[in-house]
Order: sequence, then C-alpha cells, then structure tokens
Amino acid sequence: MDTRSRIHLGTQGWNHPAWIGPFYPPGTKPHDFLSFYSRAFDTVEVDSTYHATPPEHVVRAWAERVPAGFSFALKLPQQLTPEPLPHTPDLAQLELFCARAALLGDKLGPVLVQLGPEFGPERWDAVAAFLERLPRLPGGGPRWAIEFRQRGWLGAGPKLLELLHTHGVALALVEGQLKREEMMELAIHPTTEFAYVRWLGASGKKFEDFSAIQVNRDRELSVWAMALAALTARVPAVYGYFSNHFQGHAPGSAREMQRLIGANPVEPEKLRSQTSLF
Repeated sequence: MDTRSRIHLGTQGWNHPAWIGPFYPPGTKPHDFLSFYSRAFDTVEVDSTYHATPPEHVVRAWAERVPAGFSFALKLPQQLTPEPLPHTPDLAQLELFCARAALLGDKLGPVLVQLGPEFGPERWDAVAAFLERLPRLPGGGPRWAIEFRQRGWLGAGPKLLELLHTHGVALALVEGQLKREEMMELAIHPTTEFAYVRWLGASGKKFEDFSAIQVNRDRELSVWAMALAALTARVPAVYGYFSNHFQGHAPGSAREMQRLIGANPVEPEKLRSQTSLF
C-alpha cells in the first residue's frame, strides 16, 4: 500500500471565517464549511468536544456532510479530566460521550485525551488508573491518544511507553510545546496501531490573523515529513493536525506537508472551481 494513503492530514477545526477566500471559496456560508473542507482533507480534529459533549443532532450533521473515508478526531471533554484527576472518571459522562462518538460510525477517528501542564509524572498512579478505565471504542479496538503538556512525562521513557502499550493508547506527538528530540525518541516505539501528531505554535506565540502563512517553518516541516514516513513503517495509520498558530494558516501548512510526503494537495483554486458545479 502507498504510504501516503496511510497518512491522514488535516487541521485543528474547520469553523474559521478567516479562511473564506484563502481556503474556502468567497461567499461560503458557515453551514458549508465542513463539506468544502472534506474535499481538501480526509480528517479533522474537533476542538469543540473538549468544551462539551456535542448534542446528537450535531454529530449526525457532521457525519452527513462528509464523504466515506473521512474521519473525525474528537477531544475528550475537559470535564472528564479535571484537576485533581480522579482515579475513576465520571462514568456516566464518559458513557454519554462515547455514545455520541459512536454516532459517527466508521467516520470516527482517534479520541484525544489532553492533560495540561499541571499533570506531572507525580500523578502517575491517577493517570494509570484513569487509562485503565477508558472503554474500547467502536471500530475494532482502542482508539485513544493522550497528550502530555508536562515535560517530565517524556523523561519517563520506557516506563511511559509500557503504560500506554498496556492500555492501547497512542502518545500524541506535539510540535511547539515540548522538545522535538525527546518526542522523536519515543515515537520510534509505537504503543498502539496508529500515531497521532499535532503541530501547535511556538510556546507563547499566537497569531490573530488566520488568513495566510506568516512565518517560514520549512525546516520543521521537512523534519516532520521524514518522521511521518518513518512512522508508516511502524504503524498502519498516522493522523496529523495543524493549528492556525503553527504558521498562521492551518490549511496552508497541511497542504505543504501533503506536498512534502508526495501527496497531491487540493488547492483553493480547485475548491473554487467546484463551487460552480453546484
């Protein structure tokens, strides 16, 4: 199988009005953002689920607006990972979230658990107990990934990898917050059957205008393109999502990565030409 078909690239969210013109065709209504987005990318990370479990009708609408083969990576609601982290998550809320996620059917991608910088390795027992209680999701096996924002976790090395492997959870590889070299060392030892990569902005740097690429990060993109190729030799699938804060315009970053791995990105001009067909 072509390794490019196993690398699924997209952005963190799709509901960005500043993308109208540089990405979405001029005049695109918010209701149509997702359908246009899905013509350019085959996956998206949904930030809104971090804030609350979405209503049933919202999840069904997402699934209806994208083609077969598209996947949604959901964030676990923050209310399920409070500080202090409970050894047992709120099972009723976790069950509700998983039921809503299951409505996506085969369009459900990985689910990301995010732990903030206040969750250091001194909370090891609580995190281990929490992971043990995560249910298996629809789709043939564990589809959980976890992101640590506290550097101490990466220093745990083999012990951390063993913990994640035991529970079938992927370690989210994050550019822009922690040391890339440390993450790369852990990435060569996958803990489940997929890899999960997130490209954030440099710590403390934020963009206010999301309509165009505003900083050159060719070096970082080239390093990660090689890493993605290496990951496909170790796992069947790789999911990667760009933030607007990585370079200022996430769709542009994702298209550049597609070019670097040898894929053929859908340029904004093609999306505009498709508009005339409808």
